[in-house]
Amino acid sequence: MLEAAFFDEYDKNVFSNWAAAQQVLLSDPKLPETDKFQVSVAIVQRKVFDRWLDSNTRETERENDIRELIKNYPKQDQPYSMLLNLAANSPDTKARLIANETLTLPVSEDIKTKAEGILRRLDAVGKPLDIKFTALDGRPVDLSQMKGKVVLLDFWATWCGPCVGEIPHVKEAYEQFHSKGFEVIGLSFDSNLQALQRFVEQNQLPWPQYFDGKGWKSKFGIQFGIACIPTMWLVDKKGDLREIDARNDLKVRIKELLSE
Repeated sequence: MLEAAFFDEYDKNVFSNWAAAQQVLLSDPKLPETDKFQVSVAIVQRKVFDRWLDSNTRETERENDIRELIKNYPKQDQPYSMLLNLAANSPDTKARLIANETLTLPVSEDIKTKAEGILRRLDAVGKPLDIKFTALDGRPVDLSQMKGKVVLLDFWATWCGPCVGEIPHVKEAYEQFHSKGFEVIGLSFDSNLQALQRFVEQNQLPWPQYFDGKGWKSKFGIQFGIACIPTMWLVDKKGDLREIDARNDLKVRIKELLSE
């Protein structure tokens, strides 16, 4: 209830009460070990929303908290997954270090796959991408056959508020640059086919959409270690991946690639 109240109004007093309640739970000697683990995870996740810490300090403390979870619960997947999520949103050098480190640890195949995805994404920059599928509307999509075009790869989902918030900007860019050689490919993290079809139709999205119904385990999400959405990539006219963080100044970046 305190967690829900905090997200409703981002009240600092509620945040303090939420944090205190978690500590009370954690200190309960009768708390089962499985519940203790879940509370410990929830505490680390809650600290992400502590907006009163310096952002750099917050990231450092978050990593330390996650590593403490790993130390205390080395056989649980979730702390390793949290560490890889942090890596996926870190500068490339740090992301690579954490992913390689994770692969040396006694982790599950699922965690190894996530770490390998991050490394595959980092290694993909400046190279052609192997993306080929039949789109939601039945049209064939093969990125290797789109040379001469600048292509935006939009990893997104209809249930993701920020993703939906970006759609008008993507449509605006598409309408402005499509005639000059700009294309968009949507890579959906949806699991509900009807929701995606309805959204595409209602918002009149003209570009193809990939859908396999696997949510966060979507084929291309796993392949490239996508840990947060929206994620926007730009592929240049040669077919090489040029940008893996194209969300800001999207139209400027498109124009620059089109001019090459």
